[in-house]
Amino acid sequence: MFQNKNNRETVEVSVASERAEAVGGVLIALFAALMAISQMVNGELEEEMMIAHNNVVSYSSWYQSKSIKESLKESELEYLSALISTGMVTKENIPDIREKMAVVKNKIGKYGAEKIEILNGSAFVGKENWKQDIEGEMGVITGVKEWQQLAATYDYATKKFDYGMLFFQICIVLGAVCIILYDNPILQKSLIVFMIIFGITGTILSIYGYLLAP
Repeated sequence: MFQNKNNRETVEVSVASERAEAVGGVLIALFAALMAISQMVNGELEEEMMIAHNNVVSYSSWYQSKSIKESLKESELEYLSALISTGMVTKENIPDIREKMAVVKNKIGKYGAEKIEILNGSAFVGKENWKQDIEGEMGVITGVKEWQQLAATYDYATKKFDYGMLFFQICIVLGAVCIILYDNPILQKSLIVFMIIFGITGTILSIYGYLLAP
């Protein structure tokens, strides 16, 4: 009688353990698939983040080149003004110098407006203030500040994906341990519960990261 009872208990434990193994295997497959999807999306976001960082550097250099040109024109304007004030220019040449000064002032204003558009973006300055083109097309400039914001947003989003994948990895490790621990259904069930918790946390973090991305 006791032997039959022990055999029945052994069979029940074996069945429960096999059921836990099956559930653990399914969960491993499910969360591994979700982790693969997250890795793929995260890879694309990291590429966009690198593009944004590169454009921050590129547009900042562009902005600095406009500043240098503006400074040179300001120096030229001061020089022309000094020529007139010191009397080094004859009266008949003064109109030509003043005309040259007007051209230089226009250049200074143009460079200043272009700097504002490059710094803040075409959308910020408005169509009436578009001064700088890209390959002949006006109003398409994404400003330095906008690229900086995009880079920061992508960086924050990818960090959420990184945390999400960490939870997925822990989840898969727990699933592997669950399968190894044969004939211990209670511990296996506990591991399955933790698997689900970590897997859902990883999924939520990945979805949150995706929603944060521009």
